[in-house]
Amino acid sequence: MLVKTYGSAVYGVEAITITVEVNVMPGNIHYYIVGLPDNAVKESLQRVESAIKTIGYQMPRTKLVINLAPADIKKSGSSFDLAIAIGILAANNQLNEPGKLKDYMIMGELNLDGTVHPIKGALPIAITARKEGFKGLIVPKQNCREAGMVNALPVYGIGHLTELISFMNDEQSIQPVVVNTRDEFYQAQEEFEFDFSEVKGQENIKRALEIAAAGGHNAILIGPPGAGKTMLAKRLPTILPPLSLKEALETTKIHSVAGKLPAHATLIARRPFRSPHHTISDVALVGGGGIPQPGEISLAHNGVLFLDELPEFKRSVLEVMRQPMEERRVSISRAKVAIDFPASFMLISSMNPCSRVALFRHFLKGGVRGGAKSRP
Repeated sequence: MLVKTYGSAVYGVEAITITVEVNVMPGNIHYYIVGLPDNAVKESLQRVESAIKTIGYQMPRTKLVINLAPADIKKSGSSFDLAIAIGILAANNQLNEPGKLKDYMIMGELNLDGTVHPIKGALPIAITARKEGFKGLIVPKQNCREAGMVNALPVYGIGHLTELISFMNDEQSIQPVVVNTRDEFYQAQEEFEFDFSEVKGQENIKRALEIAAAGGHNAILIGPPGAGKTMLAKRLPTILPPLSLKEALETTKIHSVAGKLPAHATLIARRPFRSPHHTISDVALVGGGGIPQPGEISLAHNGVLFLDELPEFKRSVLEVMRQPMEERRVSISRAKVAIDFPASFMLISSMNPCSRVALFRHFLKGGVRGGAKSRP
């Protein structure tokens, strides 16, 4: 019996609908999964088999073929587990209402006992589900508030495979999550861990940062250790204009794809502040990898990127920031895919005065004596 369920794959900050075709046919017992799956997707068969048997259902005793269409797009991650599991049960005639599967997009990672784990990219997946006209989206409970930010799309949160089976069999009713996005967004805009108004004194640098914030200019802070450079930089986002709903949605999508949103999170209401360590690599800063992921400059989109101890960063790391700072986006190209991540941010950096300059000034004041040899 052939059954189709629906999931989604995230590329960049957008999602593409994936059809999970499950076919149980006569033949020797063998399980296949095709459609350009990576190792995490291939391993889903072991997780799904264990989960199905643990809750008292049976895997097919014949040939099982699972196709992830379109087959020319690489599938990665473990978020297809739930769609594969419910498809196998329906194809093996263990689901009372298999016709309901076409109405829902289903995403989630399965534990061996059937527990559902959270996924990355729930927000762009929900946007795609609404655009494709699905009647609902089924995701793990930890992601339901994130996905529930999308209007006009019922989002159902589940914590175990048995809940999904009962819901599809009309044995259990699950209420869609209700998120008042606008109220929560505007209320959270005024909550800050640090505030620029807490800074006492430092009138010159405060005035300079206010001008930088007003025009969206980049700035570098130079001063001795303990002068307050990091303290001032952390408080800069609090004097930037509040995020608009459009900017908040863009920022939240990037953090969702990167898996940086906390559990039960909604829209990011405050401008992000990112402060990577000076040992960061080129890829970690601008994004990339085998499965392209946003880097620190994209996570700082619509916010502030703070590079503390600027001279300690590798030259190659600083050089790769040149084009993204000009174009306000970063393009990552691979053999079969090209992805754009937004990267519009304010760059604030800090450094201590150069030790050689300080020594030279000390020498000019007569601080070096006793036959010190001059150097060109």
